[in-house]
Amino acid sequence: MAHVISDLCIGEMDASCVDVCPVDCIYEGLEKRYINPDECIDCGACVTACPVAAITGPNDDQDPLWVDDNRAFFEQALPGRAEPIGDPGGASGTGPVGVDTPLVSGIAAGR
Repeated sequence: MAHVISDLCIGEMDASCVDVCPVDCIYEGLEKRYINPDECIDCGACVTACPVAAITGPNDDQDPLWVDDNRAFFEQALPGRAEPIGDPGGASGTGPVGVDTPLVSGIAAGR
């Protein structure tokens, strides 16, 4: 299991976690960032860099809701996209995705 970004990240688009990630596995949605579970090497650099403590590691008590949501960002076709993002091999080559999972979109709309 990889590191996971929770709802504490919604609306907080600080890029500190991205800047320290050695494998470029943190992708940008519209309102939240997502860690690709297949690309993450579980180094933990992002955990201490996160200004809102939104990232949990594989040995932490991770909320299954956010584990599933982070995986869904990569494995399911997001709203307005024909196909899943999958494992593109790095966020910098992909750029901002500009859309979130339905869960995150719903929470962001309610804030």
